Amino acid sequence: MERVRHAIRVRHYSRRTEEAYVTWIRRYIVFHRKRHPSDLSAPDVASFLTHLAVERRVSASTQNQALSAVLFLYRSVLELPIGRIDGVVRASTPVRLPVVLTRTEVSAVLSRLAGTPRLVVMLLYGAGLRLQEALALRVKDIDFERHQITVRQGKGRKDRMTMMPASAHAALVEHVGRVRTQHERDCQNGFGRVPLPDALDRKYSNASVEWPWQFVFPAGRICRDPRWGPPCRFHLHESAIQRAVTEAVRRAGISKRVSCHTFRHSFATHLLEDGYDIRTVQELLGHADVSTTMIYTHVLNRGVLGVRSPADRL
Repeated sequence: MERVRHAIRVRHYSRRTEEAYVTWIRRYIVFHRKRHPSDLSAPDVASFLTHLAVERRVSASTQNQALSAVLFLYRSVLELPIGRIDGVVRASTPVRLPVVLTRTEVSAVLSRLAGTPRLVVMLLYGAGLRLQEALALRVKDIDFERHQITVRQGKGRKDRMTMMPASAHAALVEHVGRVRTQHERDCQNGFGRVPLPDALDRKYSNASVEWPWQFVFPAGRICRDPRWGPPCRFHLHESAIQRAVTEAVRRAGISKRVSCHTFRHSFATHLLEDGYDIRTVQELLGHADVSTTMIYTHVLNRGVLGVRSPADRL
């Protein structure tokens, strides 16, 4: 498993990809009663995937993820030819429409949130950020004068610019002020360090304690995980926001299946409702292809040209 993690990190895959691949490779080995993967072959891979689809009844995307993890194990870690896997094909993932909240429902959820969770959700809905992108924001990524937010190494390790919602400006300024006070207190206590991407701490030895590199939404306690070296303050864990959103949705009485990502879907849909160009929305969301953004025109139930049903003209 250490070889698996090393091969993933050499390729600069995301942390979530690493967690997913390690989990599936471990499940693959346990399924075959802990036999070494080098002793297994294509029929063994097929039996594992068949077990997932038939007995575990996993979705098509989950089955494809498991297949990708196992193929990565053989091709990139063990460097063994796995051959053709007969009887199993990559399942086609069905196209599903995203869940979108109305403006009234968004207001109802926000009114039941307070403090940091409310501010994070304001950025999800007001700037179209993914949850992990919002939590990984650093002080240097926010331009209060130009009302802009820079997303660094988002999905696909791509940078992009988006706007800062004016309704969150004052609360964000106040929040960052409290974070700075906490950072100064950490420095006085001998801490104040944050993990830096791509080994920048070796290139810039003092950057990890400098104010611009601090997380906008820091964790409540110092992290002592040896993977990050000396004790440091990581960003807030996503589960804290997810629990707050789930509770707020329940209290608001909304029957839709709402997650943190729902606010990003709502951001895109409401921009299109307001008449903004789909290319503009694509840039704000960071989609590589406009066809990904086109899904929101179906959510509008009016298509690209705003087609009106002939029955409505009777």
